Amino acid sequence: MPMIPFKRTRYSRAFFFLLGDILLFLLSLYSSFSLRFDWDIPPSHNIPLFVSIFIVVKLPIFFLFRLYSMSWIFAGVHELINIGKAVTLSSMCTAIVVYVLNPYNIFTGFPRSIVFLDYILSIFLISLFRLSKRLYLHAINKSLENGKRTLIVGAGNAGEMIVRNMRHEVDCEYNPIGFVDDNEEKVKSFIQGVKVLGFNKDIPRIVDEFDVETILIAIPSASAKEIQKIMSHVRESTIKNVKIIPGLGKIINGNVTISNIKEINIEDIIGREQVCVNCNDVEPLIKNKKVLITGAGGSIGSEIVRQVVNYDPKMVIALDIDETELFNVEREIRAYNQGVALIPVIADICDITKIDIIFKKFMPDIVLHSAAYKHVPIMEEYPEEAVRVNIFGTMNVAKKSLKYKAEKFVMISTDKAVSPVNVMGATKRVAEELIRGLSENGSTKFISVRFGNVVGSRGSAIPIFHEQIKKGGPVTVTHKDMERYFMSIPEAVTLVLQAGAMGNGEVFMLDMGEPLKILDVAKEMIRLHGFEPDKDIPIVFTGIRKGEKLFEELLTSDETLKPTSHSKIFKSYNVLPSNGILSKVESLKKLIQNCDRENIIEKLREIVPDYRTGNGSS
Repeated sequence: MPMIPFKRTRYSRAFFFLLGDILLFLLSLYSSFSLRFDWDIPPSHNIPLFVSIFIVVKLPIFFLFRLYSMSWIFAGVHELINIGKAVTLSSMCTAIVVYVLNPYNIFTGFPRSIVFLDYILSIFLISLFRLSKRLYLHAINKSLENGKRTLIVGAGNAGEMIVRNMRHEVDCEYNPIGFVDDNEEKVKSFIQGVKVLGFNKDIPRIVDEFDVETILIAIPSASAKEIQKIMSHVRESTIKNVKIIPGLGKIINGNVTISNIKEINIEDIIGREQVCVNCNDVEPLIKNKKVLITGAGGSIGSEIVRQVVNYDPKMVIALDIDETELFNVEREIRAYNQGVALIPVIADICDITKIDIIFKKFMPDIVLHSAAYKHVPIMEEYPEEAVRVNIFGTMNVAKKSLKYKAEKFVMISTDKAVSPVNVMGATKRVAEELIRGLSENGSTKFISVRFGNVVGSRGSAIPIFHEQIKKGGPVTVTHKDMERYFMSIPEAVTLVLQAGAMGNGEVFMLDMGEPLKILDVAKEMIRLHGFEPDKDIPIVFTGIRKGEKLFEELLTSDETLKPTSHSKIFKSYNVLPSNGILSKVESLKKLIQNCDRENIIEKLREIVPDYRTGNGSS
């Protein structure tokens, strides 16, 4: 349940201290009598009446000295002197009242020492009451004194959990000095003893005023646009050290801890969108099912494994040709989910005999096909490998899915399959059409899910930019106007599973949002590393490479889209000419055996009429 912070006003604070003082007046006077009479107070002394008179005398004087309008969290010597003056004057007035009323038998037998004892106890109790919060904060902050002075952006549940963790961490490297939050109701409230100092726009002022060393963005639900807005305020300050709590998809069990804190990077700014997934749809796809994931060691395949194990599958068969990456994925999953039946399998999807053995042994219910060659420039040089893996490797896995009656086969495709200008895109387009045709031959449903670039995948622009910046530059960008669609890997995989759950033999396309200029991404990454583009780190334009487009397309001119039950998933309606497609594809086998690259390209052009070779700069 969300925490609702208590927002103090000057009236609520005054009432709090007023009520506390009344109770302390009672405690002080009762203790004074107890000390004077050795804890045996004569019944002739009407203490409730005495307290009432003391309250009437003392409270106006406390108001006169503004003891109910001060903020005591930063109280010092000046405030203590003020308390001393107020208590001294109020005790003097009390003594005068006792003397004046004595002839009226109200204070008959009232010991004069009571006034003195009450004076001493009142100074002690009133001072302790007002300084208690500061003393408490000092005690719990003592272990944080050596940590970096940290301003936390976001005074919600995550921020509260992080501060609580910092309190209990031995030798914590962070010292939380305040929050900022754009929720007006939270400003000036206290969360775990840390004050909400202002709004996000106040970051530059607060950094200067409180000597902030680190900024921590603690809003796991924040979108990329919200992070960008926060960073615009951060850049107005002198802060270079910015940390962040990862998105909700990367936080196990919703518990935020110090171990979740990481350096902010470009993925947080351009690829951090929270996707609504209908677990009621996805769960039946996976729960108690045997799920085969090909390419399980890759960027997307490994994320598929991470998400699939959360849906309680009967078994996960993680297949990859790279034993090191497969080992890393298995080790990661078992670190937090030891109970899952995760079986790593080393295999080449182009080895049809081995694939048949695997299917016969495990009989998977669901096949999630991520294995593919994806690097455009390299596949332009080795088209025979792109055809071998992306077409024939895919067909091997698809045909065995059909043979062994898997319920669904879901293939990861690409926006480069749309009006392809490169071998990689053309081979994925052929694979889409081939598996679509298999849907008519049995009970297995064959589904393709098409999307654009994912942020941070191995060998993509962003990791390359990161390495170039670490080395001091230059950062290489192909063209100043080149644009790409970006999506985070967790978001893409979430939508793939959703599409797989709803699919019955279609090609789906994911909503990629707005395209981003690669140049802007490069500049943003340079700034995140604490440098200025072209001033500290140069940017060099290298020119469009063979097989690249300036602008990616999500639809061909012949394709139409229809919405689905999910706002970010669309059905694509367009098929290649079916006449002789299988025989044309079969003829590619001999060409790849002979590495006849020129004729491989020609045959792909024949199969995919809108495939244009060369670069797509126009």
